[in-house]
Amino acid sequence: MQAISELQTTNKTICLRGNVMTGNGFQKTAVWFEKGVISAVGDATGADEEDMHIIDVGDAFIVPGFIDLHMHGIHQYLIDNGPADLKQIAQIILKYGITSFLPTVCPRREGEDIAFLKTLAVVQSEGANILGFHLEGPFIKLTGSLVANTIAKADPARVKALIEATKPYRSVFSISPDLDNITDIIPLMAAGNTPVFMTHTAANVMQTKAAIALGASHATHFYDVFPCPPVTEPGVRPCGIVEAILADEQISVDFILDGVHVDPIAVKMAMVCKANGPGRVCLITDSNIGAGLHAGRFIFGENGEVEIAYKGAPVRKTADNTLAGSGLTMDQAVRNAMEYLEIGLADAVTMASANPARVLGVADKKGTIAPGFDADMVVLDARHHVLQTWVSGEQRFVKG
Repeated sequence: MQAISELQTTNKTICLRGNVMTGNGFQKTAVWFEKGVISAVGDATGADEEDMHIIDVGDAFIVPGFIDLHMHGIHQYLIDNGPADLKQIAQIILKYGITSFLPTVCPRREGEDIAFLKTLAVVQSEGANILGFHLEGPFIKLTGSLVANTIAKADPARVKALIEATKPYRSVFSISPDLDNITDIIPLMAAGNTPVFMTHTAANVMQTKAAIALGASHATHFYDVFPCPPVTEPGVRPCGIVEAILADEQISVDFILDGVHVDPIAVKMAMVCKANGPGRVCLITDSNIGAGLHAGRFIFGENGEVEIAYKGAPVRKTADNTLAGSGLTMDQAVRNAMEYLEIGLADAVTMASANPARVLGVADKKGTIAPGFDADMVVLDARHHVLQTWVSGEQRFVKG
């Protein structure tokens, strides 16, 4: 097998053979790609073998690259620590099959946030693709594990400044539909078909529908920090944002499938509500500092010390044991989906690739292995652990 450096610089057509995930399930065939784009899927091509690199991975699975819509950190690195950590994160997550991601930024106090985002926006990743920045706040109602004094009122001028600060990348906002005057700013966030996420909310049905009508299109870490409405009529089960989202088949959702953040039955219910299957249901990690490592304690910015009890466990604040993200990695999320949801590898991978690509409006070039799509792929062994990760036709990770 060629060295990584050779496969990053070659202008030759590359042929990757193995069990390829296609629109018809897994097939023992080949993927052909050049200049970062898939040119063909099949056993034969008209290219001269002297102009090719042929790589046969045997019975290993070749699947679309994973896309993480919501992640804060990995190993000892945290996006909120700044651009140096972001660069490291983009490299490390290749090990877990992530080829594209939305670095998720916790809110900062007004006056600090713009300057910080500008330092992140100049980062050019040499690892996984950065598809924008996910701003988890400041326009949210319930703080969850975020710092309370960073939460803000709906302010159109501040929204515009935050959007400008992340350029050339997109700003993907997470908002609460029950925040006062939120309807004044959702259209600004949704401009240019940019998705707007809903989270950290106890919104009622009417507030949720109003947000959706203005451009909110996705719910992130669904069920977590989505509290149940209070019972106002004994014997009558109340409905709120969770039910409103489940009832709207066009609204996508994502889950932290680490075995603690959400009961698998809630994910199965969403799968049925969203096109009778994985449809618009996505996997995220919501990974925090320490994710991917074994048990330990770490510093989560102003939130202070957090702890991971075991590899892949939820992250908890040591001060009060409350949840603060996860220690999950995306390859583990895929394996968990297969076990907890009793689905096959193709459906689990779809929840980590094609579905998030659809959320971000990039499903015409990412999330699928087919001609014309970006050559973002992951090679998995028989136990579905990552062997290789390819980004834009470059082999950027090989398991040692």
